[in-house]
This record gives sequence, C-alpha cells and structure tokens, in this order.
Amino acid sequence: MRVEQPPVLDGLLDDAAWTQAIFTTDLVQKEPDQGLPATLRTEVAFVYDSEALYVGARMFSDSAADIETVMTRRDESGVAERLIVSLDTWNDKRTAYSFAVTAAGQRVDWFHPVDSEYERDFSYNPVWQARTRLTGEGWVAELRIPFSQLRFNDADEQSWGLNLNRYVPRRNEDDFWVVVPRHVTGWASWFGELTGVRGVRPARRLELLPYVAGDWQVNSGRNPRAGTPYDSRRDWAGRVGGDVKLGLGPNLTLDATVNPDFGQVEADPAVVNLSAFENIFEERRPFFTEGAQRFTSVGPTYFYSRRIGASPRLLADLRSQRDYVEAPRASTLWGAGKLTGRLASGLSVGALGAVTGGSFADVYDFDTAQEGRVGLEPFTGYGVVRLQQELGGASVVGAMLTGVNRAVTPSGRGESLAFNLPRQAYTASADASFRLGPGGQYALTAYAGGSHVSGTREAMERLQRSSARFYQRPDQSYVRVDPEATSLSGYTAGASLERVSGENWLWKMGGYVESPGFEINDVGSLQTADDLEAELGLTYRDTEPGPWLRGFEVELALINNWNYGGVRQSTTVSSTASVTFPNFWSGSLTATYQPRALSDVLTRGGPLMQTGQGVDFLFELENAYSATTRWNLSAKTWRYETGSRGYTLGGRLGVQPTQRLRLSVEPGLSSFTEEPQYVAEVDGGRPETFGQRYVFGAVDRRELFARLRADFFVTPDLSVELYAEPFASSGSYHRFGELARARSRELLRYGDGNVTREDGTLRLVDADGVAFEVDDPDFNIRSLRSNLVVRWEFRPGSTLFLVWQQDRASERVPGRVLEAAALGNSFSAPGSHTFAMKLSWWWPVD
Repeated sequence: MRVEQPPVLDGLLDDAAWTQAIFTTDLVQKEPDQGLPATLRTEVAFVYDSEALYVGARMFSDSAADIETVMTRRDESGVAERLIVSLDTWNDKRTAYSFAVTAAGQRVDWFHPVDSEYERDFSYNPVWQARTRLTGEGWVAELRIPFSQLRFNDADEQSWGLNLNRYVPRRNEDDFWVVVPRHVTGWASWFGELTGVRGVRPARRLELLPYVAGDWQVNSGRNPRAGTPYDSRRDWAGRVGGDVKLGLGPNLTLDATVNPDFGQVEADPAVVNLSAFENIFEERRPFFTEGAQRFTSVGPTYFYSRRIGASPRLLADLRSQRDYVEAPRASTLWGAGKLTGRLASGLSVGALGAVTGGSFADVYDFDTAQEGRVGLEPFTGYGVVRLQQELGGASVVGAMLTGVNRAVTPSGRGESLAFNLPRQAYTASADASFRLGPGGQYALTAYAGGSHVSGTREAMERLQRSSARFYQRPDQSYVRVDPEATSLSGYTAGASLERVSGENWLWKMGGYVESPGFEINDVGSLQTADDLEAELGLTYRDTEPGPWLRGFEVELALINNWNYGGVRQSTTVSSTASVTFPNFWSGSLTATYQPRALSDVLTRGGPLMQTGQGVDFLFELENAYSATTRWNLSAKTWRYETGSRGYTLGGRLGVQPTQRLRLSVEPGLSSFTEEPQYVAEVDGGRPETFGQRYVFGAVDRRELFARLRADFFVTPDLSVELYAEPFASSGSYHRFGELARARSRELLRYGDGNVTREDGTLRLVDADGVAFEVDDPDFNIRSLRSNLVVRWEFRPGSTLFLVWQQDRASERVPGRVLEAAALGNSFSAPGSHTFAMKLSWWWPVD
C-alpha cells in the first residue's frame, strides 16, 4: 500500500504505515527439510511512497541466544542471521536485485545476472538504508530502498518478481517464500509477484561523488634511489577527482569518473610465476566492478578491465636492460565513462570508454652516470560495447565490440618503447544462450568472434613470437613469422549443450576453436591461441537427504586439446566425488590423469617436446557454513614420470571471539619439484634441435605464506580492517640438461661437475666440452604486502577512508623458506610505507 507519511527507519515497526500494512508469513524450508513449513515465524510487509520502497519484517525466535548477531564487513553476511529481499524489477524472469540485512544491522546487496540462485554479482552497490533491533521475541528489520537505486520499466502499475529468504544459522535452516528445488538451476523464473506499486516513475537520477585524497610514501630499509639523481625526489602527493552517475531516461545510467583513486583497494596476493604466461588477478576497482556483468559474454574474455590503467607491459623488458628503472606501478587513468541499463524491449546495454595517459620511466646507468627518460605506454583510448537481447525466459542473444587505439608516434621526450605495442586492436563477437526443454533443464550456447590487430612491424613480430602463439616454432609449417607484417587477424568459435537441471543425471558436451592469429590481449585476456578443444562431462547426483549423507555428486570429465597442426597437446581425464554430511560439513576428492602428449609451449618457441604421464589428487574439506568458527582444508599431491612431484597444503580459519571482532588466517605451504623446468634458449645447439640449445632443469620449490585479516566493527558503518600477507618462496635448480631431439622428453645431462655458479651467472659445460653461460635462475624471496583501512560511511553513500599500506620485498635472502623465521623476515625486508586519506561525498541531485 502507498503511504503519505513514510515510516521512520528505527527498527520498531510502530509507525501508522506498518499498523495498516498486510504481513505475509508463509515461508517454507529449503534446508534442512525441503517443502516443510518454516520452524520459526517470519512476518514481512511492504509499503511505499513517491521516493522509496519500505520493507518491515519481524523474525521470531525461541530464544535470544539463538540469534547470531556477529558484525561483518559491508557486503559480507558471515554467519549472522539475515533476511533477504530479492526483486525482479524488470519482471524478465531472469535477473534480480537482492537486499540483505543481518540481525546486527549490516547491509549486503548483489545482482543476479542470470536465472541462477547462486550466480551473484556483488559489484552492485546501491545506496540504501536498514535498521535492526533485538526484541524479546526475536528481531526486527526495517529497510528503505530508494526507487532511484532500482531499474524498472515506466508503467502506471509495477509488477515485480519477488522472493523472501530468512537464514537461521543456529538451525542450519534456510526459509523461502518460493523455494527453488535443490535439483533445479533457477532463481527469478520461480519468483512470486509484488503488485500494487502505482504512480511511481523511474527516477531522474543525478548523483555526484567527488573526492579529495593525499598520500605520503616513506621508504624503510634500503633507499632504492640512493646513488641516483632522483634521491631527493618528493614522496608525497595529493589529488582530486570524482564520479558522476546520471540517469538517461528511465532505463539507462551514465557513470563517469575523472582521475579516479583506488588507494583503499586491497593489494594483489604475492606470487612467483615461472611459466610463460601472465598472472590474471581479480578486478577490485569499484568503477570497473560495478555493473561488470553487462560486459560479460560467452566464450573468451574479450574484456579484462585490468588492462585499463595496468602496469606498463614493457616495464619488465626495460628493467632487464637498465641498471636502475623508476616507473609508475600503473598507467595513469585520466578518465572513463560507461553507459549501462536495460530497455523495456529486453535489450541490455553496456558501453564503456576510457583514456589513459602516457607512461614514462626514469633510467640511470651506474657505469656511465647517464640518466634518461623512456616512454613505456602512449596515450591510449579504450572502447567496449556489449548488447544482449532477451528472447523470453532465460534465452538471450548478444554481440560485443572492443577497440583500442594508441598514439604510437615519436614523443619528442626521449627514447620510447611504445612502437612495440599495437597501434589499433579490434574484436567483434556474437553469442547465444538458449534454455530448452521442460523447465529449461537444457542449455545450448554458441559463440563466434574475430580479432584484428595492426601496428608497426616490431609490434606485429612481437605478437607473433609471444607465448600466445610462438609462430617461430621450427618444426611446424602451418604458420611462420612474417617480419614485414603490419597486421594480425584471427577467429574463434564454440558451442556446448548441457543438461543443467534434473533429479540425478547431468551432462555436458562442447567444442571450441581459436585460430593461431586470434589476439585479444590489448583489452581482453587470452593465454594461448592455436587451439582445438573438445570436452565431455557426466554427473550423477542425489540432492535428497538420507541417513548417512545430505547429498552427493560424482562427476567424470574428459578434455582433449590439439593445435592447428593436428598435434594433441594435452588430454585430461578427471573424476570428482563431492559429499555433504548430515552436520552440513562438505568434502570432495578429485583425481586427474594426464597421458603423454606433445607440448608446443614447453620450449617457449622451440620444437615440440613430449610431456610425461602422471596423476594428481586434490582433497578438500570444510565445516558447516553456519558455524561461527569457520574452517576449510585442502591438500594436493601429484607425481609425473618426468620427475615432477610434490604437495601443497592450504586452509583457512576464521573466528569471531566477540560480536565486533573477526580474525582469520589463510596459510599455505608448498614443497614440490618441477621437472623439466625451462631455463634458457642458447645458440650453438645440435641439428636435432634446429641449431639451438633448449636448457632445462629440475627446480625444487618451497613456498610459505599466510594471509591474515583482522576486522573490528565499531558500528555497521564504521570499521577498522587489516590485511597482511607475509610470503616466502625459493627455487633451487639442479639436474641441468638440454633437449636431445624434437618430439622427445629426453635431456642430455650436463652433470654436476659441469655446472658452476658465480655472481648470478650459471656456467654450463656440455658433453663435448663446450662451455656457455646463462643467468642463474635460483631465487629466494621474502615479501610483505599489507593494508590497514579505517572505513567510515558517515552518511548514506559518503565514505571516509584512512589507509596505511606496506610493500616490502627482498631477493636472494639467506635462510630456508620452510623454517619458523621465514615469514617473520618479510616484516624487516626493505620496502615502502604509504599513508593516504580519501574522502568521497555522495550528493544526490533531484
């Protein structure tokens, strides 16, 4: 019902609006006893005025001690008891917004981009309010959801899909207004209806979020600028910027950001990467995470937002050439804008544009005392457009375009490496997903796309020789490096058919291709092109609880991969058994077998090399999601005939000693040998390896880390959050040798007496007495990355951040990784401290 006097948000439900409202009470269990009435009474009612939808709820309980009221970080519910309101405001039976409030008053929100209960996008960050209060009978929640934070069609009367969910952790009980059965994949398509919202129009939305920020960097330990002309450079900076959110009509929203600041974003975890491929990290920057689902397509990752404002990709090349290099960690993001929304016709729109400025590095040569400035990244523009049309139910068709343009021209500011980057890069793709059969239990997906990249000859040769394709491989004939090429083009396609819902049997079959010239890494993510892949999967499950198990699942999978030369690069046969016990603990065991194959990447541009057969096992176990003390364990072990073997152990322990304090530790330990591990390519090889030496070794790796978190909550809107990751890793190489011949895995060993080390150089002597040198690949690293953030949302949507970041690292340190002092040493490694403050102010304009 509509009210002229909105209720006061105080968690009491004593306003006139609530005394007139009609409360619904008919919630049903999904867990533990699906289909039975809820064991505790829940009453929920809705009222609205011209600005917002109000939700009032009473959650009754047998005892106040049964109500979990632990506090959590924003957008985390933890083990607190909670109420969730899910709204399909488009009434498209496919997507939904969810608003959750815990008994402690913490707000959590997310978006369901597809018709799946557990497919959740937490980047959705609306500005809304909630208040809770404990009573003698249970607890009460009161929510205010502004219409300006929802997207819906312009109509005289709204009819929205609705579901309600109450989770009671002490009872492992999950109650719903509409239960989606355990064996069904679905969500919004099962909703009931919320009707009677009349005379409400989509809001004219204008929101401003300006910010001011400053930071001060302090070096501890060794001064990295000592002995260089940059020793006296200042270590403090200030900046201003902001975001704008503007509604364009009832359905579309324009977001723009100028000089964005991400100083409060948590650091990426430390890793040591010995492969030929880059690490892919999760996007954490709010501007790019919000609404990210609008830019997701079927098939390859055409848009990887961390390409925008990333670390200059030629920085590693420069550091290998110069004595001292000082460069920004990331390219400067001048500004970005995106247009997102869904039209009444069911057409979803996502369009993004961004501009980054040029990146330069200061270099210094200690021998010649010469300093200089080198260009790494030119002025660059990025564009992404994604369109998706709903066909009814959960079926959709979509298309996507991306483009990158770089100003690869002489800068007039000294040496530049920018000519090694493409000048233009474009992709185009189309995809379709259909839900078929009774209840949409089958899913058919298909996609196709192409890419075109152009630029200087140097840039195109670099792409041809990159780890994504290795055109220079000497024992293949279907592709060749063309040093005169100024463009590169390719295509991809794929299709799959699977059964996604059913009582017991599920299955999947699919096939995918990527041509050798396919290239999307300018604004997307692709490890390797030149792939033909086929997969089959079969699953048997039982979702009905029995006397011994609440449910179990057994999955078999077969994946084969070939390149365009018809060479089978890998085969993977795996089986996974997963169980849920009566106490809601869950565990799984995965066994994987890989037979011999021929790899076209092991020699990193050299001839094919045989891989060995082997097996690995992965075991995982975790306790009930409802437990106040949460833990999980994982262990993996493997052995291959090439000599690779070892194990990794990991886990997580989270405790909440008080309502306001939460502590967690996520330790990890690894001890393994990788063999063969690529070391170097050297001239002067045998004819059997096309005149080159492909040097390999066995590397004994030890790694130890602990991700530590401590969160203290003063109120649901004021928290102190600490994240720290001490990290230690080492690699010791031995058993050196070179590939004996193409298509084999045999190595011609050099012998321990023919290997000497001195000042970071490895001297090797082959069986014929010929000596040569390579860089010593051994390493012993200590690292610490930490982030202390005070976060205060002092008014809805407006936040103050106080940040202290540490970044410490040292290489070739003494000592062993697997000893008690290893992680402690990371705290004394040289590094830098950064202190920052950021104030953002949410300013809604009517």
